[in-house]
Amino acid sequence: MSLQHKLDELNRMILQGDILNAFEKFYADDVVMTDMGQEPRVGKDANRAFETAFVNGLTEFRGAELISTVVDEEQGLTMSEWFFDYTHKDWGDQTYQQVAVQRWKDGQIVDERFYHP
Repeated sequence: MSLQHKLDELNRMILQGDILNAFEKFYADDVVMTDMGQEPRVGKDANRAFETAFVNGLTEFRGAELISTVVDEEQGLTMSEWFFDYTHKDWGDQTYQQVAVQRWKDGQIVDERFYHP
């Protein structure tokens, strides 16, 4: 399966609200995820806990839009530009654009970084 196909499926699952199943399917056990300006979260268990807390903390979801994607099959690199609008019990109202950059190895994401203004 090409990286384009994997990225398309990952993003489709996110848009459908199936974030936790997408995480289980596409992220490696040793994944490192880094939000801009934060310390990296290392390993699938730590990142699963973060993703679960995020999903469970959503109190209102007003929308998400996938704006654009880039795939470099040779480098094992993908990028998705997103718009999100939601309310979270811990963070309040959130409306922002974000770019997620993923590095893939053996068909799974091993490194993901999130950039936003």
